[in-house]
Amino acid sequence: MKKIAIVFLFLSTFLKLNAQTYTKLTDSALKLMRNAKDTFDYRKSLNSYEKAFLQYPKAVDCQSLYRASVLASKLKDNNGAFGYLNHLLALDNDENTTWDYLTFRSPQNEYENLFNDCRWPAILAKAKKMKAGFYTRLRNHQNEFQAGPLKQDTYLSAKDGREAYQKIKKFNSYLAKKEVGYSIEFKVTDSLVTSYYISLPLHYNPKKSYPVLFFLHGAVSSNGFSSFQKASWVMDGWNRYYTKYAAINEVIMVYPKGSKKFNWMNPDDGFFMIPAMLREIKKSINIDDDKVFITGHSNGATGSFSYLMKQQGSFAGFYGFNTKPMVRTGGTFLRNILNRSFFNVSTDEDYYFPPDANDSLNIIMKKMGADYQDHRYNGWPHWFPQFDESEPAYQLLFKDLKSRARNPYQKSIYWECDDVKYGKADWIEITALDTAGKLADWHERINFNIHKVVNYDQSKDTVITTDTLFKAFKFPRKSGAVRATFNNNEFHIETSQVRSLTIFLSPEMIDVSKPVSVFINGIKRIEKNPVYDKKIILDNFNKTYDRKAVWIDQIELLISN
Repeated sequence: MKKIAIVFLFLSTFLKLNAQTYTKLTDSALKLMRNAKDTFDYRKSLNSYEKAFLQYPKAVDCQSLYRASVLASKLKDNNGAFGYLNHLLALDNDENTTWDYLTFRSPQNEYENLFNDCRWPAILAKAKKMKAGFYTRLRNHQNEFQAGPLKQDTYLSAKDGREAYQKIKKFNSYLAKKEVGYSIEFKVTDSLVTSYYISLPLHYNPKKSYPVLFFLHGAVSSNGFSSFQKASWVMDGWNRYYTKYAAINEVIMVYPKGSKKFNWMNPDDGFFMIPAMLREIKKSINIDDDKVFITGHSNGATGSFSYLMKQQGSFAGFYGFNTKPMVRTGGTFLRNILNRSFFNVSTDEDYYFPPDANDSLNIIMKKMGADYQDHRYNGWPHWFPQFDESEPAYQLLFKDLKSRARNPYQKSIYWECDDVKYGKADWIEITALDTAGKLADWHERINFNIHKVVNYDQSKDTVITTDTLFKAFKFPRKSGAVRATFNNNEFHIETSQVRSLTIFLSPEMIDVSKPVSVFINGIKRIEKNPVYDKKIILDNFNKTYDRKAVWIDQIELLISN
């Protein structure tokens, strides 16, 4: 047994050394290719690739084969070019979609020397056939994932509101899934699609409900939509610890793909995507509505914080690595955190949001009594998740996630908004603002000064801290706010610069057999006998497909001036 272990250790070391040497050769070949000025340089580059292929045949990768085929084409070595292209296509699978080198890219500049060769039409046709097969498999997988009986139409046949409510609450007829990972195409506009990749627990059981964690990627300005995603794109590399601890804790991971125009930070055009994706997912698999979370890195972490500030109702908690905790499309209303929580991972060498600013925010959050955590890691830059030393932060994140659950019926809510599109928080919704009206003394803007910024000097690999002075948040518009509580069928609501609002009712909040009273700014405004209103139930359910926060009735109120 000891000899076998030694052999395995030797083989492992040998393979690692081979991979390193192969990488050095192909990196050298790529550098020669990029700097090539004539055919002599192209030949030197191709020779380096060929040397790597010959010495390390088991390490041959798709990118290098593609580059070798381009070099051979430029050198008019047609036999070599087609040899590399055939080898490239032979490596095709759902992760290595090698046909895209011939079908996604325009080959006119790269392979023009092959066009008159009789082998060109055949290999192009082969690549196109492989592409068609890949998309057919994608569609079939998506259809299989999205198959299921949970639809609003299911409840239209209910004889009344009470039966519709009971059917929604009791639904548990999800279907088993054949795969553990799915790439799902998502319609953004009539002419634009993107995708999200969803990873299920290894032994997904459709009778069991699972937590869900959305990961929002950063660098939104340099990203573009993709109609599909591969597991290796989102589950390895910087996201490896999400993959590891999601598997350990049986958490469903969702990886949306955003773009410069449609994302979760700025502008507002794409902010609808995460709730809309969640709504789709709830139709297909059994998730715990009270354990849906959002996390992200950099721009993605700012996106997570923005959902906390603007549209938190469907989510139980929010996380972020290297966050800039601010709303880019409006005011940052920090008191909105009082209904939820935020778990931040910060580093002291982060240019995105300086450590002193995080310290100031921590003080404010503590004074407010907010459920806010900032886990500081010293000596690390903005790209902290890249390093193995970030793993303990993920362990803490998933430990926190396991302990949390949403309570959509909490007895006290604070909510503030400057756009009524984001006026709803659990059981209350601001439906119109009155920004010319009276400002309550408790309705104050929270802000602070940032005195230092951190910049990263890439050429010297050092950080430079400089003095500055600017406000952490911007408030481009006036806002309205509510403070609301309920107990024993009585709702007490204080408003500031709010013209109208809606209260949503659930049997888990009130005694449906007794009337409900609503007091606005100390004055009793209405007393109503609640009912199971089928239309209200189905209209609200259709917006979210939430089987736990089900509203049976609602009270709409105009606030007097």
